[in-house]
Amino acid sequence: MTSVLTILAIAISVLIMAILLDLMLGDPSPNNPSKLAFRLHPTVLMGKLAGLLEPHLKSPKPKVTKLNGVLLALAVIIAFAIPTYVGLWGIYTIFGIVVYAVFAVILLKLTICIKLETDWAKAASRAIAANDLSEARKYSHFSRRESRDLTGTQIGSAVIESMAENLIDFKLSPIIAYSLLGVSGAIAFRAVNTLDGMVGFKDPDHIHIGWFSANLDTVINYIPARLTGVLIVAAAALVGADATTAWSIAKRDHAKTPSRNHGWPMAAMAGALRVQLEKPGQYVLGESTEPLSPGKILQALRIRNVCVALCILLCLPIIVLTRLVFFPF
Repeated sequence: MTSVLTILAIAISVLIMAILLDLMLGDPSPNNPSKLAFRLHPTVLMGKLAGLLEPHLKSPKPKVTKLNGVLLALAVIIAFAIPTYVGLWGIYTIFGIVVYAVFAVILLKLTICIKLETDWAKAASRAIAANDLSEARKYSHFSRRESRDLTGTQIGSAVIESMAENLIDFKLSPIIAYSLLGVSGAIAFRAVNTLDGMVGFKDPDHIHIGWFSANLDTVINYIPARLTGVLIVAAAALVGADATTAWSIAKRDHAKTPSRNHGWPMAAMAGALRVQLEKPGQYVLGESTEPLSPGKILQALRIRNVCVALCILLCLPIIVLTRLVFFPF
């Protein structure tokens, strides 16, 4: 029988090793969608399943489509989370905790994205500094905006905004989900977040089929989003950025974005950097106390990295408590 100390050590090691694995290997770039590694990534497969089911669940009746939106979300979540749980449980039962840990590390890594974003942020910073805007525009699509006419400052803003909101979606929330519910919990979160990105829009095609996915994503990210804002303030203090302004801008501007959650980290990051972040025609966050130079992207990266480290430290006691009660696969 596996001892409690061994279970705790493995649970913590899985988290640390998954992050290290991501830092080593990264993720397949969406700029190369034909590559097998990209096509087989769980996030891509989740999106494909949602896209496959969506047309069959729409109805001329909005209420029926809304109900089917619940079924769509549950189908995608169950299709990935349950096999993950059962598979890891089977591996643990048959082969033991060490083999389980290997598979757990790989699966958990697939819910976290750090290296790809780091590489793109640095590339964007270099391109903007060299005034190569055609190259820099390749890295602004994270923020779902048309990049063709963006200036260097606007591209920098898009990259920093994306890094701030991705702190929730691709880093802190998966880590928290793993801490509470194991690898299958992190996979379930990734499914919810992918559904929101696929159907969670308010346009006529998705407002009914995607309402449940959008609201579910908002609910499960409610606490992580606000925690992310607080961690950005703490990280700003640790790296020598403006923690005081980070907190004041977060409180003042968080509600200016369409998302109820993403405004917290984006506004906090704007304050920490003492810059103004803007999505033209939609929102303006922060004050342009300092110019949004390419170096601000690199400073945002440092703040992001400290946030991830702080989140891991905060989650260690959660891992201990949950694993003392049960062993979530």
